[in-house]
Amino acid sequence: MSYLDSLFDLKGKVAVVIGGTGELCGHMAIGLARAGAEVVLVGRNEKKANEKLSVIADTDGSGYFLKGDVATRDSLNSIILEVTKKSGAIDILINGAGINSPTPFLDITEEELSSIMDINFAGTVRACQAFGHYFLREKRPGSIINLGSISGLNPLSRVFTYSASKAAVHNLSKNLAREWAEDGIRVNTLVPGFFPAEQNRKVLDASRVAQILGKTPSNRFGDPDELIGATVLLASEKAGRFITGHELVVDGGFNSMSI
Repeated sequence: MSYLDSLFDLKGKVAVVIGGTGELCGHMAIGLARAGAEVVLVGRNEKKANEKLSVIADTDGSGYFLKGDVATRDSLNSIILEVTKKSGAIDILINGAGINSPTPFLDITEEELSSIMDINFAGTVRACQAFGHYFLREKRPGSIINLGSISGLNPLSRVFTYSASKAAVHNLSKNLAREWAEDGIRVNTLVPGFFPAEQNRKVLDASRVAQILGKTPSNRFGDPDELIGATVLLASEKAGRFITGHELVVDGGFNSMSI
């Protein structure tokens, strides 16, 4: 094994990817599998999961699907129980479940506010609690990667509730990183810029796309595969062992420009 391989090798590790049936987290899961981890795709859509698992199998990776969500602690505890029974342990958690809406601020209903905050923020809280309990109880070092958003750092997409929920995820990650660092549990936020994911397609019209690209030094959207390097770095117990409480932005330079 080369020096670089030894830094980023994830063989023997088990990664639970909540939201792994989606476009961005699905590619992140494929990257983890190619680095050697066994990946567990958690979501609601088995067909989408099987598409990702097929790619993983084609590259000699290992993984499986579990139906579940972040709406209840019981569902999350069941996931932990099933994974530890089947795979023996858990080393990596990715929290990527999320929903979005472009509703104008004055038209946001209580129901929409509650729904988005519950899945994006409270769901991340529940998952961090459930898996945090597991890591601490088992005295097992772990890596938690919470999916943030460039709109959680800057008020730029007119997705008010989504932006607020992701800003809360950023803050939560920093607080947990401080809380759990001595226990070897690293908590970081991976912050995608603008990628061709389902969430962005729902809220970006042609004029907004042109405006965003005009403020992106790379002058293009990201490719989902471009999240893999950052994911493996944060997941790696060796390469990323002193990285916690960090917001790793992958955005083609967008955040370096003035809004």
